[in-house]
Parts: sequence; structure tokens; C-alpha cells
Amino acid sequence: MWPLLLLGLLALIGPRPAAFAMDALERSQLREEARDMFYHAYRAYMENAYPADELMPLSCKGRVRGQEPSRGDIDDSLGNFSLTLVDTLDTLAVLGDFEEFEHGVKLVIRDVTFDTDLVVSVFETNIRMLGGLLSAHILAEYFQQRAGIMSWYRGELLSMAKDLGFRLLPAFNTTTGIPHGRINLRHGMRSLENLRETCTACAGTMVLEMAALSRLSGEPVFEEKAHRAMDVLWQMRHRSSDLMGTVLNIHSGDWVRRDSGVGAGIDSYYEYCLKAYILLGEEKYLGRFNRHYDAVMKYISQGPLLLDVLMHRPHTNSRNFMDALLAFWPGLQVLKGDIRPAVETHEMLYQVIQRHNLLPEAFTTDFQVHWGQHPLRPEFLESTYFLYRATQDPYYLQVGKHALQALQKYARVPCGYAAVKDVRTAAHEDRMDSFVLAETFKYLFLLFAEPADLVLDLDEFIFTTEAHLLPLSLSTSGNASAAHLNPSALKVAPPIEPTAQNGHDPDEPRTCPSTLHLFPESVRRPLKNMVNGMCPRRSHRRKLHAVQFQVGNPEHMKAVRDMGIAIITLPDGRLQLLHTFANARSASDAEEGLQFMQEMVELSKAQAQAPDSTPLTVSYRVAASAHTPAHKVVLTAGPAHFGRELKGNERVVASVALAEPLRVCAALEQPQKLKGRIAVIERGDCMFIDKARRVEAAGAVGAIVLDNTGGSSSSTSSMFAMSGDGTNDVHIPVVFLFQQDALQLLQAVSLDPELEVTLQDSKNSASSDPLLAEAAEAMDARLLDSILDRLKGSVNDFLSKQHDQTKVDEFRNEYAQLFEQLVWVNSIEEGDDEDGHIRTKRGRSRNLDPDGPSEEPKSTKEPKEEL
Repeated sequence: MWPLLLLGLLALIGPRPAAFAMDALERSQLREEARDMFYHAYRAYMENAYPADELMPLSCKGRVRGQEPSRGDIDDSLGNFSLTLVDTLDTLAVLGDFEEFEHGVKLVIRDVTFDTDLVVSVFETNIRMLGGLLSAHILAEYFQQRAGIMSWYRGELLSMAKDLGFRLLPAFNTTTGIPHGRINLRHGMRSLENLRETCTACAGTMVLEMAALSRLSGEPVFEEKAHRAMDVLWQMRHRSSDLMGTVLNIHSGDWVRRDSGVGAGIDSYYEYCLKAYILLGEEKYLGRFNRHYDAVMKYISQGPLLLDVLMHRPHTNSRNFMDALLAFWPGLQVLKGDIRPAVETHEMLYQVIQRHNLLPEAFTTDFQVHWGQHPLRPEFLESTYFLYRATQDPYYLQVGKHALQALQKYARVPCGYAAVKDVRTAAHEDRMDSFVLAETFKYLFLLFAEPADLVLDLDEFIFTTEAHLLPLSLSTSGNASAAHLNPSALKVAPPIEPTAQNGHDPDEPRTCPSTLHLFPESVRRPLKNMVNGMCPRRSHRRKLHAVQFQVGNPEHMKAVRDMGIAIITLPDGRLQLLHTFANARSASDAEEGLQFMQEMVELSKAQAQAPDSTPLTVSYRVAASAHTPAHKVVLTAGPAHFGRELKGNERVVASVALAEPLRVCAALEQPQKLKGRIAVIERGDCMFIDKARRVEAAGAVGAIVLDNTGGSSSSTSSMFAMSGDGTNDVHIPVVFLFQQDALQLLQAVSLDPELEVTLQDSKNSASSDPLLAEAAEAMDARLLDSILDRLKGSVNDFLSKQHDQTKVDEFRNEYAQLFEQLVWVNSIEEGDDEDGHIRTKRGRSRNLDPDGPSEEPKSTKEPKEEL
């Protein structure tokens, strides 16, 4: 199929323009730079993350599922099975690195197991893990035959693939035969039976890997299950539009979401309809693909744009934005041979990239950013590679050069390549998915490589949706993969006569490629400045970034009002921001307001996921009074995303001092009073970090921020973490107290202006307090002896006489008072717990609230019996 496709296209396109020509030297330099990019990321993973599934490039450590905070569904790709290495093995082979490929295979055989009690995505595990194992197995035998290496290999990867395949099989046990979206690798569908929904792509992207596994292992069940799922999906298409929905019920076969497009949730189903025909020679899949393709081009394709519609109302758009996953579509159109629309859509995507530096995760029909993330996806480079192979147009080498330079500029970090959190700010995310090595750098390298540079003949293979290599000769029967790689065994399925039954219009050309298509440059020319013409670049700088915003700054408040943003103070003191496009001063202000709001959302997410937001404590000792003994008060305090972190046994102990003015948003009065003390300041009017800077400059060793929201309390409010402004130049610890807790502190300060306070991690606030130890040492031993003598005398006197009930009651009261005094003395020796309660040797606790115990001690036995 590939040789026929490429020869036909090359014969068609004729001479190519010199405007975008690239000489051999520059191309080879870019090829080697792409190779270096791969190894920069690969070595960072192997040296800092393996055997973890993925590298966290900002933390420079491995992401192990269960040890890092959950990211939701995205973590279902991880199974603690060295995902990145397995996914990357065939990229090492493509690069011709036999030594590292062999080393990687040995590591996988030695270290990887699937017997784990983890729930994983069936779709992701199939395309990444199963596909990676099968491709590496095929290439290991390929190199045994053709390069004379790995003579020790005996099909271990195929055995592992078979083991994994059997673990995935229970997912297909549904009423319809459409697989569940998730499965437990050890326990199958146990406790997961209630999951009823999956996406079309999830269910329809199994057949290549499962069929390859069956044909290599001799176990037909895998291919049978995958074919049945594809057959059911085909039956579920809308019969009048031939479109597919996005989400379905696996038991009833009903559609849950009827949005239809070529992007997220549905993309690779269409891809596998065509590739199942190419790889397996199954004619029914070509007919199905052509029916779907005609429907997409009729309803979803709107010039260069690909806009989602409703499958049952295909003339109605279901959303006004496009997602980055649809960037694979031009590459699939190349496989079909439909070059003109492939060139058009690819050109539109390239202009979006030029406009925003990287392809955002989603963008609107007027090419504004809808979702700003860029996780280093490969789909655009995949289509660029296929377009170049089909047309040999050097323009696509220049496109690849631009993409390479953007990755180097915006994504490269010392420990690999980091996903971009927002293309507008170029902020990084601590994430490097396995597909970056498996696909992104593979396609980038192949784009600049000449056939002579490769150790593989790629015309013998087809790429799966994860860019894994499967031999085209799998269309023949047999179980020896090495035989499948014999070029003489390479077969192409016979042509199919165009009929209405197999999805072709007999009057429409079906040759591959179609002779109706033009050279790419003539197609691109009318689209010049398509994106910039509709979405001109800004000529002015941003007025205000979210990280700079201060509620107490009048200029900032005016700027957000101009953007159409209203600020509402909630009862608990939090601020709510509402953006109304119509309230903005101008269209550009409204656009900046939308960007400001998106930055605020990202800041909020980042703070919520911050791993170091451990509660702190503010503790101090209250002297004894007429009604209560001396005791320690421990208040829960919120942390700050700036300043010194108090971890483990670290603490700051100092007397407190009230700052003047209390809100510290202007120059301090008598700043010398704060030197060497913990400053007490109030929330409001300016940023937390600015308050901290001022008191630190005055010599304070710490700061306690008191909430100004009436009635707030740590017992009724979630933990509050104070944000900074992006520059952490504060070196003292800063903590936050809700108002009810702050009032307790202020009351103690009013009684003792020299009150000594301890700031520390909440995990260590329950450690023994030296103040209480001193109190225990200062306790007069004679007091203890006196209490015991009085208790003994009362008991003896009582036992030697007969008493009426009144006397008994009087004795009980006296006994209880003496016993409580005895318990208090013992408790001073034992210390206090983290809740500010006194621990006795018996494990009881007494509430030391100034208002007295919450309930009177209860005696369950007669005094005589207790003695």
C-alpha cells in the first residue's frame, strides 16, 4: 500500500518550488538535533525516573502512581509498569541504536510485571503497552535476522504481550461486546461493573494491536473480541448521516454524547477503520471508512476547519472550538490519498501554531486560545511527516524546523522536556508523557531523515495510533513474526470494485492517490494569512497578569473592571471573580479579561495541588488562673506559598508584637518594636507577601496574619494558603489564623504583652513542651504528698464508720475533688496532646477550655469498689 501510494503521488506532483528548499547539510543538522532532543529526554527519564512510568521533568523524578497526588483520569495511563520505556523501545530501533534497544528489552523482561492491583485505561494500555511490546518483539526478531544481534532473544516480549492481552480480555465481557473503559490488572472487572460509559475511540482503537497479538501468538480470541467491538460500533452509526457520537453506553448501546467530530473521543476510531484494511486486508473496513469519510467531509469539514456537529442533526454545530487531537486528520487523509483537504487543514493548523508559538489544546473558530495547554502532542508532526513523504514538498521540512525550534525554546528544561501549561504564558507543567518519546520525537526525526539514514524499511510497516510499527505482512496467516518481515511476503490487498455496498460512489475516482488533486503550494496560497487576518497579533503589552493582581491596588482594580471583571466578596472572605464580555471597555480588553480569568483558574489549581500546603500551628502557654491550671493552646494555622518552610522539627519561638499599622500596607510606625519578634498583622488592602516583606525588613523573625472575615474558624473552614506574586524573596515563616483563632491569640496577648509563641509544622506540635516540663519540675512534692494523705485519711475514716446516704454523697464529692487534683498532677508529668488536651497515664483527656470542661467527669463505680 505505502509503495503504491508514494510512487503515485510523486509521479503526480511534478517539480517542486525552490522557495522553501532546504539543502542536505541543514537537513542533516536538523535530523541530528532531533536525535539529540530524543536522547536529552530519554536519558533524563532513564537516569532519574526509571522504572517509574513517567518522568516529572521539573521535579526531575519519576511519577509513581499512588505516590504522587492524583491527576484524575490522566493517571489511568499509568500502571507502574515502566510505561515510558516500553512505549519508547521502537523509537530506539528507528534511530538505529541497537545497543540501547537491546538493553531496554532486557530491562523490560527483567523488571516489568502486570500483576498489580491498579485500575488502568484499557485504551491507553492497549495502544501504549501492548503496542509497544508487540512492536519491540517484531523488531527484536527483525534485527536477529538482518543485523545478527540479540541471538539470545526467544520471544519473551511476545509472552509478556500475551499475558497483558489476557488481563485486558475481561473488559470485553459486556452485553454489546464493546469493552469497558477501565480494568483492574489483577482483579479484572471486580468492583468495576457499574462503569457503563466509554468513548468511541476507546472502544474502536483495539483491532490493530489485538489482531497482531492473535496472529503472532496463535490465540484467535484477541482478534475476535476486537472485530466484534468494531462491528457493533459500525451498527451504532447514525444511519442517515453515517456519523458516530463521542460517548456511548457499553451495555445498552445507546449514545450518551452525540457530538460528532474527528478530534478527542472519536479520532482513532476512524484511523483504525482505514488501517485495519491496510494491515489486515479486511475489505469491510475500507467500505466503512469510506462511508464515514464521506460523512465527515460533507458535514464536519468546513473548508480548512473541522467543526463538531450533532450526529443526528449534522447541519447543527455542537461547539465553536476545535481540539488539538484533530491534527492527525491530514495525515490520515494522506493515507487515503485525498491531498487537497489535507494540505488545507494542515496549513490552518500551522498558522495557529505560528500565531500562538505552539498548538493549544483547543482553539476557537476565530483562532483564539480556548484551552491553553500543550502537552507536546505528536499529531501535527505526524501529519507533517506524512504530507512530506507523500509530496516531497520542502515546505514541510520548514514547518518541521519551526516546530523543532518551538519545542527547544518553550519546552526544553534541564531534566527533559516539560509540557506547557499555557501557550500564552509559556509556563511549564511537571509532566512528560510517554508519547513524547514514542511519537513526537520519532516523527520529528523521521521528517528530516533520508531513507538511507534508517536501518528499517518503513514501507514494510504501518504506524499504529501510538506510532508503533506493525508489519504489513500480518495480512498473511502464521505465527512467526520473522516470516512476516520478509519483503517477498509483503502483500497488498486486492483492489475493490466501487459499489454502493462497500461505500464507494462508482462515479467518483477511487485510485490511491486521486488524480484530481493539485500540488500543495497552489492549495496553500489562497489560505495565506488566514489566521492572522482573522486574529491579528496584539500590538500592545498585557495590562495585568493574574499573578501580579493585588486587591488593594487601585490601578489593578481599575484594570480588571476595564476587562469586564466584577469582584464579589463571599461571606467566608474569599473573592469571586465574574467576567462579562459586554462589560469590558473594548473587545481587546474583553479578550485580556478572558485570559486573566484563565490564568486565575490555573493559579487556583496550582495552589490547590501544591504538595507543601501542610497545616502549621501557632502555640503558646496560658498561665494558671483561679479557675484553670496552666496549659498550652495550639491553634491551627494556614501556610503561605512563600517564605521559609517549617518542616520536621523546625520551629520559630519568639515573643509577639502587634504591627502598626496592623495591616502593614504602608510604612511601619516604630518598626524597631518588631525586631526579633513574631509580627502580628491583619489581612486586607495589600498582598500577603508585601506585608511579609515589610515586617521582615523591620527585623521580624516570623509573621502571623489574622483574618478579617467575621466568624471564620479553622474548625468550620477549609485550610487557607496565602499566595505570593511569583517572586519568593521572603525568608521568614508566615502563617494565617482564621478570626476565631485569632481572637484567642489576641486575648492572650492582652493578658501578657510579652507572650512567647511557637510556629511549627502541625505534625510536630504534639511533641513535649518544655514549658510543661518546667511546670512539672516546679510542682511542690509536698503538695502531692498532702493530697495523697488527705485521700487516704478520708477513705479510712469512711470505712471505719456507718453512714447514712447523705454522708456517703459528701464523701463521694470530697473523693472526686481529691482524685481530680491527683490526676492533674500526674498529667503535668505526661504532657499534652495536639488538641490542647491534657493526657493522663490512663489515656483520658481533660478539656482545658477557659470556660471549664465540656462535661463533668463521670464515675461508673462506687468509691469503695474503685479503691
